[in-house]
This record gives sequence, C-alpha cells and structure tokens, in this order.
Amino acid sequence: MRPELSELPSAQDLADQILYHLTHTQGRGPEFATVFDWRLAVSYTIRDLIVTPWMAGHRASRDGKLKRVYYLSMEFLIGRILGDAIVNLGLDQQMDAALAQLGLDKTDILEDEPDAALGNGGLGRLAACFMESLASLGVPAFGYGIRYEHGLFRQRFEGGQQVETPEDWLNQPHPWEFTRIDYSYTIGFKGHVENVDGHSVWHPGESVIARAYDTPVIGWQGKWANTLRLWGAQPTNLFDLHRFNAGDYAAAAEPEALARTLSRVLYPDDTTDQGKELRLKQEYFLTSAALQDIIRRFTAEHGEDLALLPDKVAIQLNDTHPAIAGPELIRLLMDEHGLSFDQALDIARRTLNYTNHTLLPEALERWSTWLMGDVLPRHLQIIQMIDEAHRAATHRPPHTGIIEHDEVRMGELAFIMAGHVNGVSALHTDLVRSTVFADLHKLHPERILNQTNGVTPRRWLRLANPPLSRLLDHTIGAGWTGDLDQLEGLEAHAEDAGFLAALRGAKRQNKVVLANGLLSDLGIKPDPEALFDVQVKRMHEYKRQLLNILETIALWHRIHESPNGDWTPRLKIFGGKAAPGYWTAKTVIHLINDVARKINDDPVTSKFLKIAYPPNYNVSMAERLIPAADLSEQISTAGKEASGTGNMKFTMNGALTIGTLDGANVEIREMVGAENFFLFGLTAAEAAAEKARPGHARAAIEKSENMKVALQLIAEGRFGRPEQYFALLDRTWNDDPFLVASDFESYFACQRRIDATYRNHRDWDRMTALNIARSGYFSSDRTIRGYMADIWKVGPATP
Repeated sequence: MRPELSELPSAQDLADQILYHLTHTQGRGPEFATVFDWRLAVSYTIRDLIVTPWMAGHRASRDGKLKRVYYLSMEFLIGRILGDAIVNLGLDQQMDAALAQLGLDKTDILEDEPDAALGNGGLGRLAACFMESLASLGVPAFGYGIRYEHGLFRQRFEGGQQVETPEDWLNQPHPWEFTRIDYSYTIGFKGHVENVDGHSVWHPGESVIARAYDTPVIGWQGKWANTLRLWGAQPTNLFDLHRFNAGDYAAAAEPEALARTLSRVLYPDDTTDQGKELRLKQEYFLTSAALQDIIRRFTAEHGEDLALLPDKVAIQLNDTHPAIAGPELIRLLMDEHGLSFDQALDIARRTLNYTNHTLLPEALERWSTWLMGDVLPRHLQIIQMIDEAHRAATHRPPHTGIIEHDEVRMGELAFIMAGHVNGVSALHTDLVRSTVFADLHKLHPERILNQTNGVTPRRWLRLANPPLSRLLDHTIGAGWTGDLDQLEGLEAHAEDAGFLAALRGAKRQNKVVLANGLLSDLGIKPDPEALFDVQVKRMHEYKRQLLNILETIALWHRIHESPNGDWTPRLKIFGGKAAPGYWTAKTVIHLINDVARKINDDPVTSKFLKIAYPPNYNVSMAERLIPAADLSEQISTAGKEASGTGNMKFTMNGALTIGTLDGANVEIREMVGAENFFLFGLTAAEAAAEKARPGHARAAIEKSENMKVALQLIAEGRFGRPEQYFALLDRTWNDDPFLVASDFESYFACQRRIDATYRNHRDWDRMTALNIARSGYFSSDRTIRGYMADIWKVGPATP
C-alpha cells in the first residue's frame, strides 16, 4: 500500500515513498536498481509533493478569477530540477537522512540528472529565475517555451576547436513533465489569404499540432507553484499510407519531418534561407500556441467579452523572438472572434509588453517581406495595417516604421505593439531611449522604463554554495533566502577577523571541490590558494574573451622574462559556446585552447599561471564554477551588454568584479562601492567616440608593448599554426569593432592591481564580505516586484 505523506514529510516518509516509486513506478527492486532508477524514484517522490500546491494554485487562480502573467521566451535555461525543488520545499535535511538510510550518495543522485537543453545563456537563465521568483512571490503565472528535443548543442573540443553534437537530454524519461494531450492547437504556415464577404480568410498550406508539456515550478517554502508549458510539435497527419504504399517513402514521412524539425533545435543556423524560414516558423509556433492557450483559458474563466483581456492577462515578450505576438493576437481577435481591427489593436497593445535585451543591431531581428509573406501571409497584411495605423496616429518620421527597405523590423514591431517596453539595467534603458528606439521614444516618452535584472538566491546561493550558505545562516540567520536584503547584516562583520577567516574557508572549500572534480577531469591540478579568475558566458566578440586571452599571453610573456618575480598564482577559467556559424567566436575558442595547451605545459610558468576551458558550459557547471571564483570577468565593451546576470551571481557568491561601466556592472559598482570593484576601460560615450576615430585599433596597439607582444607571439606560431589566426589578427589590427586594443592597457594594469590586492588576504576578504553584504538588490524577487507594480499591475495570490 502506498504510504501517505504528511505536509512536511519526515526522513522515514521520504524513504518509504522513494522505495514505493522504485518498485511501483520504476519496476525495480533495490538490489537491482541503478543510480538512474534511484534518481527517478527520488524525483517522483519530490514531484508528488509539488503537485498539491500546484493544483491548489490553479484552483485559486481560476476560482478567484485572478489576473495572470504569461511569460513568452524562446529559452528557459532551467538546469537540473531535483536539487532546486528539494531546497525550495525545505527538505534538505530530511532528504539527506532518507538517502543515507537507503545507502545512497546524494551527490550521485543529483548529478545523474541531465540539464534540460532549453536555452543558451543569460536570456534563458533570466527566464528561469523569473519563473522561480513568480512562484516564490505567489503570482499566478505561466511560462511558455518550446520543448527542444536537442536544445542548442553539446560542445566538445577536437584539436582545440569547438565541435557541435546534439544534446540527448530527452533520450531518457523526463520525470518532471506532464503531457497534456487535451491542450493541443493547430499552427498553420504558408498558403494564401482570400477575401470572403469582406473578411480575410487565411488558408494555410502547411500545419502542425502544438502539444503541451507542463512542468511545475515550485517557489520558496513550497507555498505556490506555477507552470512552465513547453510546446512540442506533432504532425497533423502522422503518416501518408497511400504515398508509402506507392513507394514514395520520403514523401510519406514529410508531415512528421516538418513537425520534428520545429521543436528539435534551439536557434538553427540562419545563414541560409532555409535556416531563416525555420527560425521564423519556430517563433510563430511558440507564439501562436501560447496565445491560443491564453485565449482559451480566458474565455473559459471570464466569458467571451475579450475587451476584458487586458484586465485579466499580462503578456511579457522576452526579447524580439515572440514579437509576432502582436499580429497574431490581432489575427485571433479579428479572424477567430470577430472583433474589428481597431478593437483588436487596442486590446493587444494593452495586453502585450516587451523586454529589450540587446543594443546590437544584428540581434534585433529583421525578416524580409518576402519571407514573412511566404511563411505568414496573413500576418504580413496585419503588420502593414499596424504600421499604417501607427503612422497615421503619430505623424512619425518616414524612417521610423516597422517595414523599411523590404524588411519587417521586429524590434519596432514589438515596441509599437507593447504597452510597456523595458530595459534590463539603468544604463541599458538609457541607451534604449537614446539609440535603438530614439525616434519611437520621442513619440511615446512614457513607454520605456527600467527593470534591472536579478537572479534567484535559492538556486544561486543556497543550492549552489552550501559552505557559504551555512556561514550566512550562522551569522545572520536563514531569512536571507527569501529576503536577500537581509545580507546587509553582514556589514557589521566585515572587520571581524574570525568571520573573515570563516568566509575565506568557505571559498576554499568550493575551490577544492572544483579542483578535485571538474578541473581534475581536465588534467589540471591548481593550488587552491591561487586566484581563481573566471569568465563564463556565451562566446561573442562584444563580451571580449579575446581581451582576456591576449592579456593572459602578455602575462605569460612577462613571467617568462622574470620567472623569479613576485607573481600571484592565477588560474584562468573560461566557459561558453559559440554559435555554429559564428567564425570569429569559434576562432577565439580555438586560440584559448591552443594557448592553454602551451601555457599549462610550460615548466617555467605553470606554477604561476594555468588555463582551464571545460567544454559544454551549462547551468550545472556554473553552479560549481561560480562559488569557487575569486574574480569575476565582466569585461564587455561599454554600451554593448544589456545587463548581465552572471555578474550578479558572482557578486553574491563572494567574487570580486573586474569590469567596465557596462550593463548592470554600473549598478553593482554603485551598490558594493567603487573601492570594492576593479574598474577599467572606456565609458559607453568614450567607446562610441573611439570607435568613430579612424585607425583607432592600430594606434592603440602601437602604444601598447604588452599587446604587440601578445599579437606577435600568435603571429609567429607560438600557439599552433599561425595561419589559422591571420584573419583574427588582421581584424584586431585594422578593425577591432569592440575596442579590445583601446582597453587593453587599462585592463592589463587593473589585473596587476588585482594581483597585489589578492596577496593581502585581509583586504581581499573584507572586500568579498562587503560584495556579498551589498548584493541583496540583485535578487530576481526584487525585479519581479518591479514588473508587478510598474508593468503587469498584478498582486500576489498568497499573503
């Protein structure tokens, strides 16, 4: 008989329930069970406990006719779920005891779970943090994304070069999801539009079914859970038997091939026309399924008066990927529910909101009118109607529209269709107003506002950093987990020698764990007393991993010149993936690995300098690297990074930052104090002026002996065949669009200040303590409260 669990189960309850699921769900006896079997049994045990508040939340939202938040994102980088769920339910100690009773190793169980391959970088990790904070704050919400079969890709290195292979996370059961066959929607593409009795009727030429897969997201203390609903594509016609029997086997499987392609890979390479078409189809697939689901739920709970939609629904578009939501919502309101264009436009604008995440022109998506008209012909008509209505209402400048030069500009579409547009850091929001949307901001000066990003302290401090969490609990109590502002209580201990020694000890524990695990697997055995210097993020030129590795080469050369000098031992750790078609970023990866091979084998310098680049950086790797970091590299070209969230995770885990005045670095420096932040480089205004100066790259390199040496060492083949880097060297000397050369000397000098500061343990530890104490602002709970008050106009469903 299955044991009943109390509201807060004991260790014995958990052990009994784990054995129940091992036998009755997995069909295994303990004597034959593998780690995989035990992990699934533990996962189903925890899932059972989540379902009760999850169902209760659904009923409370429905019965109370509460306003819901809907978060549309192409990425949800949720990481492993089991450990996070145990923490949020408050079952750490009970689970530890239950697993010990069963003779199981908790680390083995947790690390057996694969990372869900649902994202790439900060965009997806932010969405995951927001979902957790929405649940922790008791806000009724749904996240909508795509259930990618293979995600982005699994990264490995061959000869130092990145090689992409498919992620296989769904090759085994995913115990956290519930398949919702009854929530399925038809998604059309292509075809033609005809006028029938004065109404436009779209006849799609292709279609797929979007099927819902639900994952509950439990909040802190297990009081509320929301839903992450992921869409998997299914064929409308599974199999064409007539074609198969006629011998046309490939054609018989075409419907299934189309469907599987849509939800197979995150961000397919769009350097080809076929890749562009697939990306647009993916974005529409997600958006249409979500909006159909939202309207279905609204009408079931509130009736057919869709004029009430903005009062009960707040939709947040996470970047431009779901920007097709504006035309699609209008299409559904007009073509499916009979509203006029003006009514539909007004409702859509009051329901939709848009978060901008980038100032890079290439990241603000644009689709050719030909492609849009071919894939979504009805939507191109509606976009033209939106554009004309906005032009007539605002008398805007001619270049400010959605359609320009035969392109549909999705950033402008998202802005024009949104009630609110927000940036994600104070500097970024100012730049959104003054650069990418300057003309639209003049027309709608009230529309853009700021919501500085944040991260959840449950995963990124309590789960990821047990040694520090225990010290915080002992020093200021455990309340910081749900109220990160309580970290301010550490300020009183920043001069306490005993506390600082304990803080250093907690950091050392994390460094030892990293050294004995991930780094040991790479064949690297660093001294835990060395400075662990970490740059982990998506590989992109503006994030300037090139600046970091060039400085490393210059430092290596300096050590060779003076091997008996007073050098601070340092381990440089890199992590991140480059998009498959991004040649420059992939060349930088190759260079880092070539330099690492040379430096790590150097008998003269290896005791002072080593490099580690573990492949396939993901959430679980971040949870090991970030707590062990002494130094956080946030070195993007000023004016290019929207916010960053890694910078916040490092700060609250006690890593000091070397960074430019870019993104949320500005606010981090303001919060922790300028004296506790290592600043270098040009400001955003100075960077813009420098980039406009002809010959800026060559002039800067000629003034920097350190950089000239680094480039020369690459060119003469000290790190492998030089010809593979000639194009990169040429770009650096003659173009350098992200000002690596202009900031190099400032960066090099700042690193030497860091060396000196790190050698003074008391000063470094005090700075560490103050960084942690002043990081409370960067909780995603604070960010979500801002969205609730300023954008969504919703309150919590729980006290």
